[in-house]
Amino acid sequence: MTQNKYKILLVEDEINIRNLVATVLETEGYQTVHASKCKTAKMLFASYMPDLVILDLGLPDADGMELLRHVRTDSLIPVIVLSARSNEADKVQALDAGANDYITKPFGSAELLARVRATLRNNRFSCAEGRLPGGRFTLRELEIDYDARLVYLEGKEIHLTQTEYNIVALLSENCGKMMTYAAIIKAIWGSGAGEGNIKKLQVNMANIRRKLGDKPGQSNYIVNELGVGYRLSE
Repeated sequence: MTQNKYKILLVEDEINIRNLVATVLETEGYQTVHASKCKTAKMLFASYMPDLVILDLGLPDADGMELLRHVRTDSLIPVIVLSARSNEADKVQALDAGANDYITKPFGSAELLARVRATLRNNRFSCAEGRLPGGRFTLRELEIDYDARLVYLEGKEIHLTQTEYNIVALLSENCGKMMTYAAIIKAIWGSGAGEGNIKKLQVNMANIRRKLGDKPGQSNYIVNELGVGYRLSE
């Protein structure tokens, strides 16, 4: 396959997993560079300036969270965490620290590639016209008119409350990214919002998903990872 323009920094100390992920990515045309330690990854990040970082948290010389924070110091380059840590607290910590997505090991190659594509699409269009207020957003049969604050499904207006609209707009501006409960609550209700707002968020989200026709077991617009957050699915 012809090489495409996307460069991916793969930070993984387990050689078998590193080789597997690299092979999967390169077969799809991505360019990869590898690091097994946090220190090496920092140097490669500065010199390589990748389009995406795939990051294991369990590195031999430092916790991968250190590299995530280093990347987020002055960069919005997307980061997908690929980790054996499946605890909800670890996922929330990484996502709140700026990770764009979190995949737990073991993982499927198809899922990994889908997450990579979604993350790269989200990053590429995040500042483009139509992704921010002042334009329009379209995802399959869902359309948002930011200026008019209106949402349409299959061409018909969906009647949302002000809060419901704000949540949908926020998810659309971060399409493909898992948004933690805390991040959504802070954006919608402010930094002073308490834990009690999780229930308020869940009630609003249940109403939104019902209005969008989302049903269990189907290819829905909004994906919920229990205990972590929500994603507008591409």
